[in-house]
Amino acid sequence: MASTPIDSEMEKKGLEPQRDSTDRSLRIERDKADDAISGKRDEGRKVEEETDRVLHKARERADEVVQTARDEVDREHPESEATSQRQRAREDRALGSERNAADALLAEERKARRRYLDDFLELEREATDEDLSGERSCADRLITSRDEFLANACHDVRSILHGLALSSDLLLKIASEGGGDPRISQVATSHRRLVARMNRLVSDLLDVAAILAGKLVVAPEQVEVAKLVRETLEGLRQVAAAKGIALDAELPELPVQASLDEGRVLQVLANLVSNAIKFTHANGTVTIRLRPSANEIQFSVTDTGLGISKNDLSNIFERFSQIRTDRRGLGIGLHIAKSIVEAHGGRIWAESELGSGSTFHFTLPVESSGSSQE
Repeated sequence: MASTPIDSEMEKKGLEPQRDSTDRSLRIERDKADDAISGKRDEGRKVEEETDRVLHKARERADEVVQTARDEVDREHPESEATSQRQRAREDRALGSERNAADALLAEERKARRRYLDDFLELEREATDEDLSGERSCADRLITSRDEFLANACHDVRSILHGLALSSDLLLKIASEGGGDPRISQVATSHRRLVARMNRLVSDLLDVAAILAGKLVVAPEQVEVAKLVRETLEGLRQVAAAKGIALDAELPELPVQASLDEGRVLQVLANLVSNAIKFTHANGTVTIRLRPSANEIQFSVTDTGLGISKNDLSNIFERFSQIRTDRRGLGIGLHIAKSIVEAHGGRIWAESELGSGSTFHFTLPVESSGSSQE
């Protein structure tokens, strides 16, 4: 399988939910800052108004004091009142000019402070947006490099695994034809199982990369749905039997046809049933139920296992999420299953209580157009 670089635009689409979240957080913080600044401005205006009121009162008081002094002078020296009136008019005009100049200067200083604050906020936001854009560009380059490396590495690993699988098959053939040491056959069989597990892991990693890049593709075709359930049970019956677990199915009597990607839906069912087997004790049961309706088909996988706590249940479909009591695996299987179901236009959810087992449900529309996850 040839590897192809992840397209940067598709990668950006895969990052859009995280970026939307970042943008929402930034808008919230900016709104908080705006509210705080608006509050400060309101407080500042109130302070300015109070300052102007105090200054006006002070001027009125000063004018009253001056006028009282002038009246006293006029009473004591009535002969100079006319001269004093002209002199006082000149003084009042000079004082008025000084006060007007002081008021104009104060108003200009206040405007300058407001402009400075507005300019500072604009520059701060421009700098924040520029930094955010730079960080996103850097993240795009790093993620693209990472996924190109992952795709190439998975391709190389698959080539090696293919060689190991061929070698195991050859050993099994030699052991069966030559009647040699039976341990050769046992080791070769063990190698084949390990190679199959590694192939599944590589496929899961490639699926996660495709999901992140928005390139998970489903190709629907008409399928008899019950056949998928039977194939899933057949493929995992030996695994269940080795743990003493019974596999069962409840299927409709009449055949049910649906347009879906057979391989992808088998992948979802295999993941859910494998998980159910993993978390179910010996003598337990895992049951697949199939319930068709006019518009959709509902699959349910129920086990009698350990159950899942409410805290874990809320995020089990998230990427790299794992049950707290079990850290086996990478925590990507349910995330892949969710992405496959949603790519079909369906939905997936789980119900569980600790000690009472779990049920995983997913629905698929009867008719699916099929698309890449973009």
